[in-house]
Amino acid sequence: MIAWMRRTPPGVVTVVCAVAAGLLVGAAVHVTDLLQHGLRPYDWAPRWLNLYWSSLALLDPLAAALLIGGKRRGTDLACVILTTDLAANWYAAYGIQSSSLAAQPGLQRLVAFAVLVLCTAPFVRRRLAA
Repeated sequence: MIAWMRRTPPGVVTVVCAVAAGLLVGAAVHVTDLLQHGLRPYDWAPRWLNLYWSSLALLDPLAAALLIGGKRRGTDLACVILTTDLAANWYAAYGIQSSSLAAQPGLQRLVAFAVLVLCTAPFVRRRLAA
């Protein structure tokens, strides 16, 4: 067990581990997309959007590692990632694909995860080191 986890309330440790696990799942998806399709895995999306999603193959595990290391920067980075990823996916679904939230289970999961991260971040951040 990492030292900060011993002196932190169990609920906070659980949230940190859950968020880190979610970020690692996202990283695995983006790495798989990169390996199978290269830097432009979604031919229907603009290049900048593909590059953003590809960059998450690095940013997601970085945020997870910072969180597991007990660093506040991990919470901050996770919030930035989830906010921008939600905006990018929302734009892709509504602006490009003319779809709805009900028709996009991946977007539904992302919304739920973003709510978890953004709602718990202020409480988690207070318990982590600078």
